[in-house]
Amino acid sequence: MTFIVMADSDPEKEWPEALINAAIMAGVAFFSTLASLGATGLLADPLKGLLSAGIAAGLTFFSRLAVERGLPAPEGTPEGEGGG
Repeated sequence: MTFIVMADSDPEKEWPEALINAAIMAGVAFFSTLASLGATGLLADPLKGLLSAGIAAGLTFFSRLAVERGLPAPEGTPEGEGGG
């Protein structure tokens, strides 16, 4: 998997956009998890359903935020050694 990294034009303007994008994706994860649990009949306990949806939303939020802000390549990989 390859990520395209754009040159930083103005980091101050990128944070709000990254937060908005991450929040949108977290909302999609939250409601799609609730819908999936409801459609399969696994939403017998609403508290557990909300907890599951909250966990999915949190994971999606921080994962998307990490991707939006750029992930450093691990040492020992071609990307981490200055290669392409």
